[in-house]
This record gives sequence, structure tokens and C-alpha cells, in this order.
Amino acid sequence: MVRRWAPPAGKHVLDVGCGVGMYTAAFLRETPNVYGVEVERDCALAAAGRAAGVALALGESLPFPDTSFDLILSHEVLEHTIDDRACAAEMVRVVRAGGRIAVFVPNRLYPFETHGVFWRGSYRFGNVPFVNWLPASLRARLAPHVRAYTAGELGSLFDGLPVQRVHRTTVFPGYDNIVARTPRLGQALRACTYALERTPLRAFALSHFLVLERV
Repeated sequence: MVRRWAPPAGKHVLDVGCGVGMYTAAFLRETPNVYGVEVERDCALAAAGRAAGVALALGESLPFPDTSFDLILSHEVLEHTIDDRACAAEMVRVVRAGGRIAVFVPNRLYPFETHGVFWRGSYRFGNVPFVNWLPASLRARLAPHVRAYTAGELGSLFDGLPVQRVHRTTVFPGYDNIVARTPRLGQALRACTYALERTPLRAFALSHFLVLERV
């Protein structure tokens, strides 16, 4: 999907919130000019073992000059930032005119909260049904550690910034863990839900995928 809507070949790429560097390393197969930022030190060190250009930094304060990159990836990161609007503005600041920003974030309509909940004084991680469908104030009490977005809320992060929307859709999960444990079941789930992405039921998919272009 990133190759289709924001081709990385030969480009200067920034992976914002790169984690241990899985996508950062994948981009290196497309271009040698790959950089990443990560806020957790151990993850940043792991990512630096896969790609040389990894910095320990906040997404809200990217350590790069204006218009440094052709492509920026933010994969399931904005929902964890302290200030998601500031992070969005920083990505726009460091992308060049004509460059693209590819964003994945959790979908508020997905039936499960995949990050777990805060319940009776402690976090309980895992997939919890229907939390995302609760009123915003109640959801925030159960999941104060992570956001989920409607399409409008995601788009509003970039309101007033010099970008235009190129593409937006929603995607279901790949069920990689289930495929690894029980291949037939996992592949059946994957085939079924990927087919739903071509129907109106895609509104209930796991994540938004938004591609923006700097103007």
C-alpha cells in the first residue's frame, strides 16, 4: 500500500516512531536514504542495528531541518503521542513540496480496543470488545494510554497545514500471529476480512490509512 500511494524507491524516507526498525529496514530495500525516530531508548538502539540513521527523539520535535524528506511513514504512532497535532505539524514541516506522508492509526469503529484497558487500578492488555464504541469520555477513562480516531478526527489533525489528501481507506488486520499458530484458520480470516475492505463494512476495519501530499 505504501509502495502504491507513496513510492519510496530512491527517496529520502523518515519513519516516525520506528520502534525496533522493522519498517525502517524494509525501506532500505527501496532506498539507501532512510532515517527513523523513536522515543524509547531500547527500541531506538534495536532500530539503529538495522538502519544507521535512527535518532532518539519525540515525534513532536523532529530533529531535522524543514523540507528534508520525500516520504514520511507514521505507522500506528500518532495515537501514542503526547500531542498528536504537534506531531502531525512536525511531519508536514519536514516533508518537501510534492512529498507524501503515509499515516496508519486505529479506527474508532473497530469493534475491539487492541491495546487493552485500565481497569481497577491496573492495565489489562489484549483485545477488549466494544470499548471504542463507548462515549468519548468513558472510553478515555478505560483507555487513557491510547487514542482511536474517526475519519474526521484524523483529517482534522492536518487542518490548516499545507497538505492535500491523496488517498484514505481502512484496513483490517493481517492476523499474523494466528497465521503463525494455525495457518489455515489465519489465512481464512485474512481472506475474509481483506474481502470486506471492498465493501461498506470496511468502515469497521482495524486502522485508517491516510496519504497526504505537501503542497
